[in-house]
Amino acid sequence: MKASDLFVKCLEAEGVEYIFGIPGEENIDFLESLRTSSIKLILTRHEQSAAFMAATLGRLTGKAGVALSTLGPGATNLVTGIAYAQLGGMPLVAITGQKPIKKSKQGQFQIIDVVETMRPITKFAEQIRSGEKIPSLIRNAFKTAEDERPGSVHLELPEDIAIEEVQAPPLERIKARRPGPDPKAIDQAVEMIQNAKHPLILVAAGANRKLVHIRLGEFIEKTQIPFITTQMGKGVIDERSEAYIGTAALSQNDYVHCAVDKADLVIVIGHDVYEKPPSLLGHSAKQVIHVNFYPAKIDDVYFPTLEVVGDIAHTAWALTEQIIPSPSWDFSYFKKVQTALHNNIHRKDEDNTFPINPARFVSNLRKALPEDSILSLDNGMYKLWVARNYPAYKPNTVLLDNALATMGAGLPAGIAAKLVYPDRKVIALAGDGGFMMNSQELETAVRLGIDIVVIILNDNGFGMIKWKQAGQELPNFGLEFNNPDFVKYAESYGAKGYRLEKTEDFISLLQQCINAKGVHVIDVPVDYKDNVEVMTKELQGLSCEF
Repeated sequence: MKASDLFVKCLEAEGVEYIFGIPGEENIDFLESLRTSSIKLILTRHEQSAAFMAATLGRLTGKAGVALSTLGPGATNLVTGIAYAQLGGMPLVAITGQKPIKKSKQGQFQIIDVVETMRPITKFAEQIRSGEKIPSLIRNAFKTAEDERPGSVHLELPEDIAIEEVQAPPLERIKARRPGPDPKAIDQAVEMIQNAKHPLILVAAGANRKLVHIRLGEFIEKTQIPFITTQMGKGVIDERSEAYIGTAALSQNDYVHCAVDKADLVIVIGHDVYEKPPSLLGHSAKQVIHVNFYPAKIDDVYFPTLEVVGDIAHTAWALTEQIIPSPSWDFSYFKKVQTALHNNIHRKDEDNTFPINPARFVSNLRKALPEDSILSLDNGMYKLWVARNYPAYKPNTVLLDNALATMGAGLPAGIAAKLVYPDRKVIALAGDGGFMMNSQELETAVRLGIDIVVIILNDNGFGMIKWKQAGQELPNFGLEFNNPDFVKYAESYGAKGYRLEKTEDFISLLQQCINAKGVHVIDVPVDYKDNVEVMTKELQGLSCEF
């Protein structure tokens, strides 16, 4: 068969359902092979969005998503999305086209070394130089992308390789079982936990995997050891749990950091070096147990005293089997932190001022949404408010990026989430700056006929950087802009547009939209004055004496 046909059959053998991307003339043979395949091509309006969508599919399913582009500018447009997947631990296979490599027809027109460009931001990148190598390269690409730690891989398919005649069959997808932890490490961890006086659990990005939430939940249920989460660890354990203290939305100077400082032992589940850490965990007065699929990467803020390496779910199960709750554990201070943080978060829930303040917005968002709904966040100031104030009830119901922390991903990620979970409510939340970076994907959502709600928090500026600027007592400069009429903008794509006029109307308007068919865009004016008042002035003066 033709090599491009074999390529598509190998993708089918991997269970690929969707390919996201924008093809070019260098992909034409591949496109023709895809035309009669069971795989659905999702044509996006920007290659960056395609990579965001594919990465999100990988994040939600554990199976690598696939993004497609042509050579040159198409490939470079993928770069941000590929880095997003790589730093965020999301399995992604990126496929790019290329001119013929055996005989040039057009000199160096549009040619850059795409493979070398991708190499620093992927787990591996390789050009396919023989059609016979396609089965092994694709099997290795998916295996590598999905192995812990998940991330991005890249394959380049040149035009002249795509049309080669080949006889190699696809390779079977084999499910690998991860090894369990060393029993001696489990024994040591159990001893450390039982001998601690103030143990604390930190749930991080690597814990957001299938089965982990079940086994870790059993451990917390048995021990009642309090836990906090990182931003990307939200929802692994139901945050309605009595053991949940809060989320480390900020790097320091928040209530959860008081809890970390008080703990004499921190059990870190799924620490990911690419996610901004919640505080200094490795100082000499504290013991830190590293529980992860792979050994710790030591740096200035993370140097654990014990490493339990192996499948996290297996480790949590083994700890639960052996642990005996200790009468010497004292969680009284953690309970005080929990109460103080709860009161701090909810004190402005009923504030009716307009434009809406972020605390009221997040509180109403949680009240309006079903517990299994998926909130897909772009990157901006509201991400910190959501991470801190919005309790997640199930794994992967708050999709945010605290690794690359790129703008522009919220809407594409929401579209992918709706394709994976068509029966669940999906809300894409973006600031006006991030939304406009990939707002053209509204057309993609309308064309796909999906039901999704897009909320735009509108403050006519880059709010997070304005907060940082104000925090350093610098004058406001270089961060403000004007927006289009978002209602008319949504309608121009065939979506429904709304503008919030009163704070009290937000819940009813959102519920109206999430229960209706089609794409709905809500323009929500927001007042971020509390960024400085709450997250800078108040928290910097926090004493940790409760």
